[in-house]
Amino acid sequence: MPLVAHSGLPTFRYLRDQGHEVLSIDRAVHQDIRELHIGFLNMMPDAALRATERQFIRLVGSCNRIAQFFVYPFSLPELERSADTLGYIERYYSDFDTLRDAGLDALIITGANVANPALEEEAFWEPLIEVVEWARGNVASILCSCLATHALLKHFHGIDRQPLPKKRWGVYSHRVNGTRHPLIRDINTRFDVPHSRYNDISRAQFEAAGLTVLAESAEGGVHMAASPDQFRVIYMQGHPEYDVNSLLKEYRRELYRFAEGERDRPPPLPDNYFSDDARPIALAALDAAARARETGESFSDSLEADIGALLDNTWGDTAKAIINNWLGLVYGVTNLDRKKQFMPEVDPDDPLRLKETK
Repeated sequence: MPLVAHSGLPTFRYLRDQGHEVLSIDRAVHQDIRELHIGFLNMMPDAALRATERQFIRLVGSCNRIAQFFVYPFSLPELERSADTLGYIERYYSDFDTLRDAGLDALIITGANVANPALEEEAFWEPLIEVVEWARGNVASILCSCLATHALLKHFHGIDRQPLPKKRWGVYSHRVNGTRHPLIRDINTRFDVPHSRYNDISRAQFEAAGLTVLAESAEGGVHMAASPDQFRVIYMQGHPEYDVNSLLKEYRRELYRFAEGERDRPPPLPDNYFSDDARPIALAALDAAARARETGESFSDSLEADIGALLDNTWGDTAKAIINNWLGLVYGVTNLDRKKQFMPEVDPDDPLRLKETK
């Protein structure tokens, strides 16, 4: 079912150009179709902000509910940002106070970079908890990704995440746990999920808090769990939203950090990610980064062009199915008659672009 381009957010045009159905606001308001309004708290660092925005909005737009999806990205002022990113957020993102006043049906919260050993020490902690406490009583469901999962488990259940011996980085095979939970209805019983994290919440910790573990991996650990009421809070430690090249971009970033002396050790290859054809090319780039580090020469690569076509997405379809189930649960409990007050003014010269008003 279609997304609605209710703001000038460039992601809407990008997704339309990629073949996704995106309604103009004019078409949307003249159709008698149910609306769902989804908040999207994007806490990702500048380099990943726009990609994460596209990834999650695309997942929402892949839902097969007979509904129009309004997605409202917003962020937290306490997160450190460049001037360029702050300008982007000011131009295209919503303000939390406005969203709180108007109301939302559900909320997605992304991960974030951290600088302190305890999450409560982060500058974004108190503003994040303010959003979460509001959402707890005012939206049908909260869907958490990666660090957001760790933050909400700490806030709601007092669970402290545990450092891993090394970064959990790669694509891991998961199995559903056999429970008859609506979130995993009709999905693959075995499926892949990318992970990229240094900390972990174990199955024992989830279960001690009374949460239901829905999918886990022998290598990757627990990916998904749900609150005792089935879907008020959904916790994910992995990254089902990732593009096929997201881990490649992370690998390239670490290659440059190694070449420039920002990290002491060469980065490992992401687990279970590079094909047999792609692996030698990735290792050759690592050798080039090591030579640049030793000689002081600049390092450059062409990995995305060289191996982009050799990468496989083995998680996207299941991710869509899970988000579809989640939105179906939201759809089933939200008020049909609730009206929102977000409708902006359309640019008459471009039906998909709205006049840039906050």
